[in-house]
Amino acid sequence: MQRCYGRVLGQLWLSSTGILYFWALCFAPVMLHPQCLDFKPPYRPLRELEFCVMYKEFGCCDYPKDQELMTKYYRIMDNFDYYGYANCAGFVLELLCQECSPYAAHLFDAEDPSTPVRTIPGLCPDYCSQFWKKCSPTIPLLSDDPHIAKVKEDQTHLCQYLELDDVDYCYPHLLSNQKLTQNLGRVQSDSDGCLQLCLEEVANGLRNPLAMVHANDGTHRFFVAEQVGLVWTYLPDRSKLERPFLNITQAVLTSSWEGDERGFLGLTFHPKFKYNKKLYVYYSVEVGFDERIRISEFHVSANDMNVVDHASERVILEIDEPASNHNGGQLLFADDGYLYIFTGDGGMAGDPFGKYGNAQNKSALLGKVLRIDVDDNERGPLYRIPPDNPFIRDRGARPEVYAYGVRNMWRCSVDRGDPRTKEGKGRIFCGDVGQNKFEEIDIIEKGRNYGWRAKEGFSCYDKKLCANSSLEDVLPIYAYPHRMGKSVTGGYVYRGCEYPNLNGIYMFGDFMSGRLMSLREDTNTGQWKYNEICMGTGLTCAFPGLINNYHQYVISFAEDEAGELYFMSTGIPSATSPSGVVYKVVDPSRRAPPRQCHYDPLPVRVKSNLIKFDPQEKLIDRLGEAGLDPTTPLPTTTTTKPPRHSRRKGKRRKGKSRSQSVPELQNGAVRLVGDEQGRNDHGRVEIYINGEWGTVCDDLWTTKNAAVVCRQLGFRYALKAAKNSEFGEGTDLQILLDDVQCEGTESGLLDCKHAGVGTHNCAHYEDAGVICGNSDYIVEI
Repeated sequence: MQRCYGRVLGQLWLSSTGILYFWALCFAPVMLHPQCLDFKPPYRPLRELEFCVMYKEFGCCDYPKDQELMTKYYRIMDNFDYYGYANCAGFVLELLCQECSPYAAHLFDAEDPSTPVRTIPGLCPDYCSQFWKKCSPTIPLLSDDPHIAKVKEDQTHLCQYLELDDVDYCYPHLLSNQKLTQNLGRVQSDSDGCLQLCLEEVANGLRNPLAMVHANDGTHRFFVAEQVGLVWTYLPDRSKLERPFLNITQAVLTSSWEGDERGFLGLTFHPKFKYNKKLYVYYSVEVGFDERIRISEFHVSANDMNVVDHASERVILEIDEPASNHNGGQLLFADDGYLYIFTGDGGMAGDPFGKYGNAQNKSALLGKVLRIDVDDNERGPLYRIPPDNPFIRDRGARPEVYAYGVRNMWRCSVDRGDPRTKEGKGRIFCGDVGQNKFEEIDIIEKGRNYGWRAKEGFSCYDKKLCANSSLEDVLPIYAYPHRMGKSVTGGYVYRGCEYPNLNGIYMFGDFMSGRLMSLREDTNTGQWKYNEICMGTGLTCAFPGLINNYHQYVISFAEDEAGELYFMSTGIPSATSPSGVVYKVVDPSRRAPPRQCHYDPLPVRVKSNLIKFDPQEKLIDRLGEAGLDPTTPLPTTTTTKPPRHSRRKGKRRKGKSRSQSVPELQNGAVRLVGDEQGRNDHGRVEIYINGEWGTVCDDLWTTKNAAVVCRQLGFRYALKAAKNSEFGEGTDLQILLDDVQCEGTESGLLDCKHAGVGTHNCAHYEDAGVICGNSDYIVEI
């Protein structure tokens, strides 16, 4: 939705991608890429570690994992006398504690989740030599890797096997590698100060998704609005309800041409939605020959919590629009409980309406921030005027006006405040789209004048009005020129839990240039520091599920019920093009400790089919070091993921590569087979033990057993423990496990009670299976 005039900036692209990528691999310097064995960034543990104390400030272990490693350490060292203890205790402690290293994934060669993980971390040759000479008897106690068992008596072969291809990360030399250790745990930036972040795709196939909101009702659903007048419900597992939450496409005025600003523009839920089921929408409508913006109130259906009662619509306010552009579109409830409405100045260019324009005319509702009270409006007026509205006693002023001098504020948000101190709580941030020179970010205050059309950003637009000493306008906290972008999209101050480094950053964007930007306040001076946000280069975003590219036209920002940050963009800015995507912002340098951000969504009773989320975007090998402009969003052309060896930064050395001998699967690995439709969440359970695959009998097979299998495969729930070879008989395999009894918390079936590997009294018609899933929602169809 184009909200200003100007040419779409061109995008940079590579013609010889393969050549440049090879060049970057061979010659680029080592790049920081902390990653844990669970394929996530490191963190600072909530409770101080007692065993692996070298990683108590920042690493990959919480207190329970630290205690688990301590237990394993004593179990190993109990096998040695005083001499063995004195020689080997330090080695064993260090090797075990590398699971807590911020670079654990690199040390254990686990960056690629599809390949086996090392049982002993990658060691530098000199350290490995000392370890072998002093403590080789500890090797069988540290590792069950069959290949290590074969070569453990040969120092040369063992150390070659334990050496990393990526020599920058071998232990212990990585501890003294300043390129790795400097700025560890901080958001990385390039030489220009551009912050390197990553994205996670959340939803796709949307037509100009211009709002994503939550109901703050404990369900953690989110609702995405399309410009055509449809609102969709998404559950916390990102599945989409087939039936729309709201459908007012017949009433909404819009078109298919690119840049049309009319349509469904805003949505917000009442602060007490959990109890009164009210929501409010802002959309364009045609009444006779007039175009208007309409603010309406709806109620959710009494029969279905995921559908609006369309017959409940009550029009709260309508305002004539003299032109088709500058329609505003933001609705929000601030901390005072009142409804705020952000209108545009009426359109055209230069606010040509009347002597001073609509924005400076307090008797007009256009070019304003309005504030009304919609509580207890079932009887009497549809809304009331808050008693402290600033112009309530001004003759000729509309009492709804809260602030004025606004051109076309596109996307505003309320700051939740610092999670600990609550500093900043309640501030309203807005992006105000400029005329032909500047875009600006404002903080909204009661009764203030934001300058338009006298000023645009910090500069004069109407010189005569600008010279008026009675203007008393508020200057923006930040403004940028049109060489950086031509249509600001306001954002949010990050106050989520998952990424502590981002707390306090106000993130916003530009619709036309596709730039992502940020501001952070210096609490001492009150000044706002600007940083560009670019997508991570090299290995920065090489985490499972993360991407580093997005569609150019940044339409809107959002936060979910937990406070995490998102934005929406599209490849074709048309209300009818299904090229819109919702992205979650991710900091790859640091996360919150496990379980700190846990929440349990309230159950959602669904009366619609669910559409499973199918991500489409792929990680792109971004080569800012090789000549690409890291500030330019790349096209979202998908690329195949490079093979594992191609992501190494150093050249491979003959005779030193683990890839020359294929890594063997770990004992206890499981897979699902036999589903006729090829689904990866259904199937017969097959387990890998001592070099062969086999089946599991269904004697004593329960959902607790199934839960262990499903969790091992990455699913949240076991929906069924299938028996009697529901997914076929594995007659070409041996039966390896029988009488399995799990508590449900084990890391694998081999950790559960069983009759013994290969010991059974059953047949293949009793082969066990599972059905796994990531949603436990009740579905009624």
